[in-house]
Amino acid sequence: MNSTLTTHGHTRPLTGELVEAIGRGQVTDVEVAWPDHSGHVLGKRIPAGRFADRAAGAGFPFCGAALAWNTVGDVEPDARISSARTGFPDLFAVPDLTTARPLPWRPGAWQVLADVVDHHRYPAATSPRAVLQGVIGRLDGLGYTARIGVELECYLLRPDGTLIQDGVQAYSLEKSNELDPLLSAIAQLEAYVPVEGILTEYGPGQVEVNLAHQEALTAADDAFRLRYAIKELARRHGLLATFMAKPFAGLSGSSSHVHVSLWQQGSPLFAPADGGESPLARHAVGGLLSHLPTITLFGSPTVNSYKRFVPDAFAPVTATWGGDNRTAAVRSLLETPESSRIELRTGSADANPYWLVAAILAAIVSGLESGAEPAERGDGDLSGHTEPLPATLADALAAARQDKVLADILGPDAVHDFTVLAESEWREYTRQVTSWETDRYLRRA
Repeated sequence: MNSTLTTHGHTRPLTGELVEAIGRGQVTDVEVAWPDHSGHVLGKRIPAGRFADRAAGAGFPFCGAALAWNTVGDVEPDARISSARTGFPDLFAVPDLTTARPLPWRPGAWQVLADVVDHHRYPAATSPRAVLQGVIGRLDGLGYTARIGVELECYLLRPDGTLIQDGVQAYSLEKSNELDPLLSAIAQLEAYVPVEGILTEYGPGQVEVNLAHQEALTAADDAFRLRYAIKELARRHGLLATFMAKPFAGLSGSSSHVHVSLWQQGSPLFAPADGGESPLARHAVGGLLSHLPTITLFGSPTVNSYKRFVPDAFAPVTATWGGDNRTAAVRSLLETPESSRIELRTGSADANPYWLVAAILAAIVSGLESGAEPAERGDGDLSGHTEPLPATLADALAAARQDKVLADILGPDAVHDFTVLAESEWREYTRQVTSWETDRYLRRA
C-alpha cells in the first residue's frame, strides 16, 4: 500500500508494519490516540480501509477544546491556544507510524499515537507530546540524549471502588496470585508496552509496574499506554484500576517514579567518577533540585496528589538528594556505567507522563546550561532536611508561575495553559463543603 504523509508542506512515504498489515487485510480498525493535559487517552477509531489515505493527508481533525479542558472536561476560557476567543478551531492528529502497535485486547485492532498540529501543519504548542519533543530537541542541541525508565503504581479495586484485598504485604507473590488473571494479562503486554516487572506494593490491592528504559519520547509513550492498558484490562476482568494519587486515607499513595540517564553517541554519561557522581550527573541533580518546586506541579497536578506527601511514607516532602536512599527526593544510583542513573521520586501516579518527563528534562537542561551544583549528597533520614516542597496544588501553582527559566524551556504558552487548568481544579475544590467540615464544625461553630 503506497501513500504519502504531508507535514509542513512536504511528503514522505506512508510505510510500516501497520500499513502492511492493513494491505494484507489483517486490520479491522485503528485507534488514533493522543493525550490531553490530564493524560486521558483521546482519539478516534478509524476503519482500516479509511486509515491510510487520511493519515497521508491532513490527518484526523478534532476540536481544539480538547487541549483546553480540565480533568472533568470543563473548558477553561483563559487557555491561549484554543478558546472562545479563537473559536475553538480544529487541530489535527497526524499518526506517528513508528508507534503503531496491535491492541492485545481487541484482535484485529491497532493503535497509533499521533502528533497534534495546527492548520499550518506546525506542532500545537500546548500538545503534551509536542512539549516533550521540544525539550528533547533542546537537550539534543546540547549534544545529549536521555534514557528514561518509569515505575507506575495503581490500586486494583472492585467496580464500586472498594478494596479487594486486606493487609500490607509488599512484594508478596501470594498477594500477586490473588490478583490473577489480571496480573498475568499485564505481564503479557510486551508487544504493546515493554513491561519489565510487576509487584504488589505497600497498600492492599496496590501494584507497581516497571517499564523498560527507553529514549525519552518512547518512554513517555509507553507510560501513557500502560495506564490505558491497565485500566482496560482491569475493566475486562471485572475490576477497577485507579491511578488516583491517594484514594484512601491512611493507606499508601500511588507514585510515578522516573529514572533518568544521559547518553552521547551511545556512551553513558552518568558513569561513576572517582567513586561519586560524574560532573554531568551533578549538574543534572543541581538542575532538578533548583526547579523541584515547579516540577512538583507537573508531577502532581491534582488536589488529591498532595495528600500523598506524608512524612515517613516513601513520598519525599523536601528537596533533597542522596545515594541509594528512598527518603530523598532525588536518588542517585551509582552502578555499572550503563545502569547508573538518577531517580526522581516526587511524581504522583495521576501525572501526565509527557508533562512529568518534559519537566524533569527541562530542569536537567537548565542545570547543564547553568553548570548548577547541588549541595553535598545527604545521608540517613532526609525527610526533614532543607525547605519543604509545595504542600498543596496552590503552592505548586505559585512556584511554577515564578519559574521563568523552566517556562522558557517548556514553552510559555504550554505552561500558561497547564497552570490555568490546574488552577481550575484548585478553584473548584475550594468551593466544596466536605463531610469532614460538617462533621467538625456544624455543631461546634
